[in-house]
Amino acid sequence: MKNLLEKTFKLTENKTTIRKELLAGLITFLTMSYILIVNPSILSTTGMDKDALFTATALATIFATLMMALYAKLPIAQAPGMGLNAFFAFTICGVMGYSWQFALTAVFIEGIIFILLTFFNVRELIVKSIPKVLKDAIPVGIGLFITLIGLKNAGIVVSSPATLVALGDFSQHSVWIAFLGLIVTAVLFVRNINGSILIGIVVATIFGIILGDVTLPDTSIISTPPSIAPIFAQFEWDHILSFNMLVVVFTLLFVNLFDTVGTLIGVVSKAGLADEDGNFPQMKKALFSDALGTTVGSILGTSTITAYVESASGVASGGRTGLTSVSTALMFVLALFFAPLFLMVPAAATSPALIIVGLFMISSVAKINFSDMSEGLPAFLTIVFMPFTYSIAEGIVFGMLSFAFIKVCSGKHKDVSTTVYVIAILFLLKIILDASHIMTNAAG
Repeated sequence: MKNLLEKTFKLTENKTTIRKELLAGLITFLTMSYILIVNPSILSTTGMDKDALFTATALATIFATLMMALYAKLPIAQAPGMGLNAFFAFTICGVMGYSWQFALTAVFIEGIIFILLTFFNVRELIVKSIPKVLKDAIPVGIGLFITLIGLKNAGIVVSSPATLVALGDFSQHSVWIAFLGLIVTAVLFVRNINGSILIGIVVATIFGIILGDVTLPDTSIISTPPSIAPIFAQFEWDHILSFNMLVVVFTLLFVNLFDTVGTLIGVVSKAGLADEDGNFPQMKKALFSDALGTTVGSILGTSTITAYVESASGVASGGRTGLTSVSTALMFVLALFFAPLFLMVPAAATSPALIIVGLFMISSVAKINFSDMSEGLPAFLTIVFMPFTYSIAEGIVFGMLSFAFIKVCSGKHKDVSTTVYVIAILFLLKIILDASHIMTNAAG
């Protein structure tokens, strides 16, 4: 088995070990396992069966992550995307008034289109066309974004009607669970102790049990996964040629493409697997894994699949190959049958991992030449738009638009490739369509 894993994932060549990879996969699972709770909760508002959604979410995550592991051989996990599931439930089924079957059909069509775009290298061309300065800025923005997620999950940062965000209530146990985990993790890192992130999560969870915020399962920890029959392949073809279907599919394509691209560039760069321009040889395979994951996920009955930024926590723990993703997928297999045990880990206990990873990811900010406004401002907008709009995709949008406009208007049009021009025009059209849609709804 050891020789097989070495041959398959080239562990020695990537300067890693089986133990490191398996531990990294476990940590990635712990930081993203919340999707097993959140995704069913969001999608069930459309009338979909919540129990079936739990199983569909796990199965889609397992399939897509194994694709990334065995085909692309990258330490990146995939699952139904946050934001994309909200668009599915609250925009397509809520504002637009369509059925969840219509929304699933849109996701299926999006997946097929993505497979075709990947096969003809269109997606890879787009990724390679992203300017190097933005590739350096993307990991920084993602670092701040996932730090914000960690702070929010712990209640350290909360929403405020007056100031948008504010310091949380320190009388809440979740704040202290997170701080204890953060201190333990940091101290263990300083002492060069392997598995410090995982140990920090375990200590924080135990502290949560002591405080009474986390309870041990009071029933059997083993259960049979619910059937996905109520939502399996429930497509609706009546409106596939409508303008609204076109808008929905385009939006899904847009958000998924740049969420996935941003995550891939950020996580792969931090793993040291990308070249100096931010490209990596497995790019096409990674994009195909994402496209196929979305297609299969829609058949199983869940929203768009995307690469998960929480994979950076596994990379920070030493994950370098697809074996990390295999480990993560196996954890989701176990979660199907041991859900009460795995899901007892509170969000506050995983927050320190996200904060620490955020720290690691901002280091590439040193590569950016902020003295050159034509590069510094696009990089800055890329960085700040990700946490402030709560979207990796929006950071890339405004980074790319500002890069194209400033370069052209300052006489440096030679720095802008044809692909960037095309992408900038599409971004403008997307913004105009969104604005007109909002105005139409307001007028109605």
